[in-house]
Amino acid sequence: MDQKRDFNTLKLVGGLIEALPEAVLVIAADDRVLLFNDPAHTLFPTLRPGDLLARSLRSPDVLDSLGRVRSTGRSERVTWLERVPVERVFEVNVAPLAGADIKPTLVLTLRDLSETRRIERMRADFVANASHELRTPLASLLGFVETLMGPAREDAQARTKFLIIMREQAQRMSRLVDDLLSLSRIEQNLHLRPQEPVDLTAVCRHIVDTLGPLARENEVALKLDSTGPVIVAGDRDELLRVAENLVENAIKYGASYPTNVDKSVDISVLAPKGEGLLMVRDHGPGIAPEHLPRLTERFYRVDAGQSRAKGGTGLGLAIVKHIIARHRGRLNIESKLGEGAVFSVALPLHPH
Repeated sequence: MDQKRDFNTLKLVGGLIEALPEAVLVIAADDRVLLFNDPAHTLFPTLRPGDLLARSLRSPDVLDSLGRVRSTGRSERVTWLERVPVERVFEVNVAPLAGADIKPTLVLTLRDLSETRRIERMRADFVANASHELRTPLASLLGFVETLMGPAREDAQARTKFLIIMREQAQRMSRLVDDLLSLSRIEQNLHLRPQEPVDLTAVCRHIVDTLGPLARENEVALKLDSTGPVIVAGDRDELLRVAENLVENAIKYGASYPTNVDKSVDISVLAPKGEGLLMVRDHGPGIAPEHLPRLTERFYRVDAGQSRAKGGTGLGLAIVKHIIARHRGRLNIESKLGEGAVFSVALPLHPH
């Protein structure tokens, strides 16, 4: 009779844990696995009923907690850190299964905290980086203000020089704040996919006209190649921002490099295989391979000094990446040292 009751109880428990979204395991008195649900099987693909828990979950903290919970009858929460193949963090709740007949049986619930921890680290890094980026021009402004109020109070030449520098630093702070606000707005709407028809070719023509003065100032030729309209589903203002950032970067950091022979930026708009493709190529010094995976990180710069000198905030490619993600598109970066760089954006065509 006891065995029948235990069987019915476990059958009921099995039905309940299958309905739960988190990984759940039921552990017998000898630390062998009695039951587990689909999320647990996804987490431990080789797990089989009757296996020792230690074969799949090699965490001394979790295994030690089993004995303590059986002794005290009180549930515990421990942390399990899995480092391979990728780092993951789980909160493991160990609790006795209610019911006197099968009292030694325990229930383990594993809650994946990896994404939460990653976002927390990203936010902390973001705040630290943003504070650092704002602190530098702010300290410069305060220093010049104090100088103008003191030693340079009557020095007209120094006053003019310092005011020009102060204006540049204030403009840098303004650009940084604008980019931070833009990034925040894009992230808030990341789940909303734009659906308006936008001509990618017209967007690039507008950017060529807009950045023409910058290109001439840097002695760079902008070349647009397109066979006709390419209509994608998107938000025109955001796609203008993508094209502007990519072409402006190509002018400032690629084509205008002092040793360049070919001082041109090639912009192509195509429609291969049912998608719109924007390609921006420069013939500059290229980008070392170790930098490529990190180019779209916030505040990441290949050459921080050059970027700041040219008015960069370190957020341009991060904004590009988030806009493309909102449009359900793809960003690809190809570069070799001495051979320039190619930035490609693929976007879904408008259905109509």
